[in-house]
Amino acid sequence: MLKLIVAFAAVAASNFAAANRVVCYYDSRSIHREGPGRMIPSDIDPVLSYCTHLIYGYAKIDSHQKIAALDESLDLSSGKDNYRAITALKKRFPQVKFLLSVGGGADLDDADKYNKILEDSSNRAQFVHSVKAFLKRNDFDGLDLSWQLPEIYKKKDRGTFGSIWHGVKKTFGYAHSHKDEKADEHREGFTKLVQDLRKELRDDNLLLTATVLSNVNASMYFEADKLAKEIDQIHLKAFDFKSPQKDPNEADYSAALFPSEQRDPFFTVDGQVRSFIERGFPSNKIILGIPTYAVTWKLTSESKISGVPPIQAEGPGEEGPQTKSPGRLSYAEVCSLIDNPINKGNNKHLLRRVNDPAKKSGSYGFRLPDGDSIEGLWASFTDPDTAGDKAAYAKAKSLGGIAFWDISLDDFRGVCNGVKYPIIHTAKNRLV
Repeated sequence: MLKLIVAFAAVAASNFAAANRVVCYYDSRSIHREGPGRMIPSDIDPVLSYCTHLIYGYAKIDSHQKIAALDESLDLSSGKDNYRAITALKKRFPQVKFLLSVGGGADLDDADKYNKILEDSSNRAQFVHSVKAFLKRNDFDGLDLSWQLPEIYKKKDRGTFGSIWHGVKKTFGYAHSHKDEKADEHREGFTKLVQDLRKELRDDNLLLTATVLSNVNASMYFEADKLAKEIDQIHLKAFDFKSPQKDPNEADYSAALFPSEQRDPFFTVDGQVRSFIERGFPSNKIILGIPTYAVTWKLTSESKISGVPPIQAEGPGEEGPQTKSPGRLSYAEVCSLIDNPINKGNNKHLLRRVNDPAKKSGSYGFRLPDGDSIEGLWASFTDPDTAGDKAAYAKAKSLGGIAFWDISLDDFRGVCNGVKYPIIHTAKNRLV
């Protein structure tokens, strides 16, 4: 009887651990920022007590179809040796698995090379055979495939949600107009790639994960039932459904948990998760992605005074002083703009915050333009409360855990309320 109890406790502990993974993405390019937004390896230490996995972004594919450093001067021993600086952290944080991610939308040379590997068995073999030695040489515990596949996008803005629904019905439930003439070949090639990598990495107990990039038609390229047998977990970037790059003239919720009125339910967190589960992928291998930043649009004099989305806009919002990326603000940048007792005294530049008591669409903030002196801004953002709601959703749906893109865009210095990594900290606590 005692043996049975011990065995049951061990299984329960294993299931608990498997269902509470916290995957932290580290975009190494953050080291090139100036000022307080610049992240160096020592800034990562405080977050590792929350993370079960740290994924280093990114590696690339070179002209010989082999995995390679994205930035040799940063990543390799011939430069700053950042790979080793990061994987050396496992000595102090042995509970964390350190993986290397390839692609991720960061590998900008030859946009079609990811498809070329999927289309050709010799190219695929060349890539697969290069991976294990590269991982072991740099002391990574596994590989994350952030494969750069074609994105979903609308052909044009018809001006009404009804016309969007028309497009949705035409494309098997997905509002995209892109047609990949080799979609079947790419889908089968991706499955073969995963199978080949699994065989290559298995003997060394190296992990193999995959990331579904934002706005990729996963049903077209991911054979869920087959991948489930080969892959340790899938990281689902369930956000950036709306952005100024895709919808410059309409600001709206960028990472809604559930659909609001007249929105396409597929382009929500719940829609993305259900798509995988309904196609045979086990829920405990799905890691729900949560953004750590705001998506922003510029408002004009034609924008609604109420600020309620969807709202007329004019391209990406102004860049932040740290991230310097139009249409995107880190959490530290956006929290400094929210109208609250700490930020009083500069009201014309602050954003009026609108919370989400229904825990459905997420928070947003806005300010209307004021003549020529102040530019209007609308921001859909993740804050600790929103992240906590998504972690609670992951727990309720028996998902494998949560993931964050990326740790450098959370408030890693604690300037908002004195807590470092408040988004990741809050979500971690809601998951257990």
